[in-house]
Amino acid sequence: MFPSTIASAVLGIASALSWGAADFSGGLASRRANSGVLVIVVNAVGIPLAVVIALIIGQPFPPITAILWGAAAGAAGALALVAFYRALADGAMGTLAPVAGVVGAVIPVVFAGVTQGLPPAHQIGGFGLALAGVWFVSGAGGVFGISKPLGLALLAGVGFGMFFILIRQANTPSVLWVLVASKTSSAVTTLIPTLISRQSWQMPRQSWWLSLVAGVMDMGGNAFFLFAAEAGRLDIAVVLSSLYPASTVLLAGVVLKERVSRTQAWGVAAMLAALPLIVL
Repeated sequence: MFPSTIASAVLGIASALSWGAADFSGGLASRRANSGVLVIVVNAVGIPLAVVIALIIGQPFPPITAILWGAAAGAAGALALVAFYRALADGAMGTLAPVAGVVGAVIPVVFAGVTQGLPPAHQIGGFGLALAGVWFVSGAGGVFGISKPLGLALLAGVGFGMFFILIRQANTPSVLWVLVASKTSSAVTTLIPTLISRQSWQMPRQSWWLSLVAGVMDMGGNAFFLFAAEAGRLDIAVVLSSLYPASTVLLAGVVLKERVSRTQAWGVAAMLAALPLIVL
């Protein structure tokens, strides 16, 4: 159990770092771009990248059931990303990203507890500490009203949680092909209503570049998460990958000069303290 737990933890942390950078890049792009178009671009970037890497390493094509699970996860992820980018366009990135992270982590952790049984007590304590850290980083402890951006962030979290659960059901080592199915489904799910509503595809050059970066980093986060889930328990992979708000908050503080409060600093410290409890 120990080696698989270590591998799952390392991959989960890599997923968190990659997703945090993707959210920051996509969040910046969403302030000057339509969120639906942005999600299409982010997914379109990941599809050829996954195909090329899968062909280079000779990854076998998975069963059709795995493809269908990946497609279902992609549809849920598309709706989550649209809501998430709309939230980031109107609110503080350092607050809303962690809120979505908390909700997105709680749902699959509960699911894993029901389907796989409870993990050891020290890991449960680590999960709780990590989720509390994300909660305090978000500053959600002081939020009693539900603004539109916060409501969208909560909705995005539900979608992210469903993505975690659905894509894990693919249960195949052919991770990259599952991601191709997921990204394709996500792009199509977003493309149809975007075309019907005739939304503008115009974006400033900076937003195009940011969306490309977001696409690459989002693809990396998805791949690391799936490898983490294959290496160990779903709940370990989910909780560690859901620490991505810490890197989003850090980037927002450094680049956008968003202030990190004392409460948020304690939240980051709680996340770091949770890592050894989850890994060991």
